[in-house]
Amino acid sequence: MPEVTDPYVPGTPCWVDLMADDQQAALDFYRDLFGWQGEIGPAEFGGYAVCTLNGKAVAGIGPTMAPEGMPKPPVAWTTHLCTDDADAAQRAVTEAGGTVLVPVMDVGTTGRMQIVADPTGAVFGIWQAVDFAGAEIVGEPGALVWNDLHTGDLPAATAFYRAVLGIEVTPMEGAEGYFSLNVGGRSVGGMANLDNEPPGTPPHWLAYFAVENPDSTVDQLVKKGGKALLPPFDMVAGRMAVVADPQGAVFAVIAPLPM
Repeated sequence: MPEVTDPYVPGTPCWVDLMADDQQAALDFYRDLFGWQGEIGPAEFGGYAVCTLNGKAVAGIGPTMAPEGMPKPPVAWTTHLCTDDADAAQRAVTEAGGTVLVPVMDVGTTGRMQIVADPTGAVFGIWQAVDFAGAEIVGEPGALVWNDLHTGDLPAATAFYRAVLGIEVTPMEGAEGYFSLNVGGRSVGGMANLDNEPPGTPPHWLAYFAVENPDSTVDQLVKKGGKALLPPFDMVAGRMAVVADPQGAVFAVIAPLPM
């Protein structure tokens, strides 16, 4: 089991979470789909639930919330990139043309977080660990295995993520039109243009969860009220599908090939 025991290198996707209109329904859905265990958390943390797989943290699920007088955000999975200085990252977001949606805030003693949008409109989180580094299992069936950015402006996104988090972008070998996000000389995620996606698709980060059999996973998801947006297909990294849960949150499932 690929347990994460070392701190995440700044710029690396370290956590994903879902804000759902019906939190309990989401907890039940992902328990059945991926085998996660989780329950609604303490009121002082907004009921946020840390879901576990084999006793290790894999993702968060919370209720959608918005400041008084503001509309609720859409039900969506959010990718969080790690930093060693949340305040400096927030300043860098603004200086690089991004937008701060939720300013830096302390989350108990676990860490410091913020929600931002890059200049192309893709929303993501930035996490500074204190007591909690992030996902404790990755790459196993039921756990996060990959994250990528889908954007309408590759040059703008490249400049932004380099300036804010030190991420370098290079062409991905063997995958024409796809790019690798690198930190410390290691590929930690990907980036693609929106040209091949349905018209009107907004810029976004997409979280991928590993599964043993994407076809049976998608069948199960559809039977429980989800949708197959891109049915299972074979590609360079494995067999994958893009799906939406019953509340509309989009994510990918993949049976990855050995790297």
